[in-house]
Amino acid sequence: MTPESYVQEKAAKSGSSFYYAFLFLPAARRAAITAFYAFCREVDDVVDEVQDAGVAQAKLAWWRSEIAASFAGQPSHPVMKALMPLAAEYGIEARHLYAVIDGCEMDLQQTRYLDFAGLARYCHLVAGIVGEVASGIFGRSESQTVQYAHKLGLAMQLTNIIRDVGDDARRGRIYLPMSELQQFEVKAQEILSRGYSDRFTALMRFQAARAHRTYDEALALLPDADRSSQKPGVMMANIYRTLLREIEAEDFRVLHQRISLTPLRKLWIAMRTNWQGR
Repeated sequence: MTPESYVQEKAAKSGSSFYYAFLFLPAARRAAITAFYAFCREVDDVVDEVQDAGVAQAKLAWWRSEIAASFAGQPSHPVMKALMPLAAEYGIEARHLYAVIDGCEMDLQQTRYLDFAGLARYCHLVAGIVGEVASGIFGRSESQTVQYAHKLGLAMQLTNIIRDVGDDARRGRIYLPMSELQQFEVKAQEILSRGYSDRFTALMRFQAARAHRTYDEALALLPDADRSSQKPGVMMANIYRTLLREIEAEDFRVLHQRISLTPLRKLWIAMRTNWQGR
């Protein structure tokens, strides 16, 4: 299997909403974002799939050394072999890749966040940086587009957190800020034992409202000059926001199930965004 085939398979297998936005890019940009996304999936899978924290830490350390070797001209992993020929052209730097690993390491070291400011720092590493790199690959001419990309990354990560409350609880993790659980009188144990209540629903409505505000703030930051080139990001925003509305319609029954959109629906939203441009 070639490096290009490897990253393509990695991206397609994930079933992510990102994949549907990639389909509308020119070939070179599609190759770059697919390789970068495959890198993100590789390091994220280390945390999600490796049970022993020590082994996971060692695997992430290996990825750090692989990044250093790759930017020194000696990639060995198929993801890095696919990514490196495109990195310079699209402004992908080692610091971006290290930041993604830093975010994944936080998952090994921290299972709670005291307040939203702490959670936002985590989101910056695992989503804001990803948005920054993606916006560079899509093509940007205005510096404000970087701010838009970071804000959009935050909005999508907040949506992920809402969707994955139950999955995360099964791993002993709670990404909802502890100060906000206290505000709505929801105990951490209620979430870990996956118990619903009116208090939990009110807490989740609060989370969803913030996510919606963040989408609005992100899209307001997108400069007109980059609106066309950043269309794949808008596709992802529309897919994720539709998912958020679906979760709201299900009254936030996320503790026992993972609410998702069908592949066909994701593709339709991406196609509609491509036609309408928004």
